[in-house]
Amino acid sequence: MAFRYSVSLAKLLKDNPFEILYMPKDPSEIFISSRDVNRPGLILSGYENFFDSGRVNYLGRTEIEYIDSFSGDERMRHVDLFMSKKPACVIVARSLPCPDELLSLAEKYEVPLLRTNDTTSGSMAAIIAYLNVELAERITRHGVFVEVYGEGVLILGDSGVGKSESAVELIKRGHRLIADDAVEIKKTGSKTIVGSAPDNIRHFIELRGIGIINARRIFGMGAVKLAEKIDMVIQLEPWDSEKVYDRMGLDNEFTEILDVKVPYTVIPVKPGRNLAVIIEVAAMNNRQKKMGYNAARELMHNLGMTDDIMPQEDEIKMWGNF
Repeated sequence: MAFRYSVSLAKLLKDNPFEILYMPKDPSEIFISSRDVNRPGLILSGYENFFDSGRVNYLGRTEIEYIDSFSGDERMRHVDLFMSKKPACVIVARSLPCPDELLSLAEKYEVPLLRTNDTTSGSMAAIIAYLNVELAERITRHGVFVEVYGEGVLILGDSGVGKSESAVELIKRGHRLIADDAVEIKKTGSKTIVGSAPDNIRHFIELRGIGIINARRIFGMGAVKLAEKIDMVIQLEPWDSEKVYDRMGLDNEFTEILDVKVPYTVIPVKPGRNLAVIIEVAAMNNRQKKMGYNAARELMHNLGMTDDIMPQEDEIKMWGNF
């Protein structure tokens, strides 16, 4: 069974401007674990099948006026059916007046009751986006994550291969550091993964021979960023003279992270290679491929060759003619 993440109501209140109408206990002890939100029109009308009590529930103008359309015991009965399910949290939108029955039943069933001055749809969209990030499936990878020309580049490789040194050089060339050593990766959509640094090591870089440095304090606020979408993965590895490396780049290779396919490139490392410049070119080339341009295919077309991937022998012969 997949692990379910949760976010405390205290953090949600800290990050979002809600007015507290009723709070049964310390909000740091109340947790939300569902990314979905709900408008409880059906259960207010009496249909209670499939109601998910773990969701945040919104009461907009339609729901409030529906409640107000009843009187006396009938109004109490409709609201009681909803609140007795003990939803994770109830939010009244548009700064609408809270019905007395709703407040009294929130106290009875110990349901957090909040209010926002935002529209129902606007606030719901913001909370869905917030919960998608906070409750996203996640893993931590050993590597360096930088933003290069707007592309999120995750640099992987064995310890000591030059990941952090490349990151410092990229920062000096105007790019931005997101994470060093440990990269926390979250799946925020079916095809989107986002990388960030754990709070306790954010902006720090380890350089052998120098020690720990704070990139934000040395290079300034413009040299760091909190999070970015992962657009490509670069694997740094020591140069192996027996290994055949891709010299054409006709087609992208991919790796999977949290079941999301990400373009993947292996860059061999040896003395004299400027890794920062190579990573810059790899990032720009990846962007061009996303926009439909492939330099290798254009070259083959200019040479009158087919678009099929050539055998390695033919590739070596072609480059030997230049």
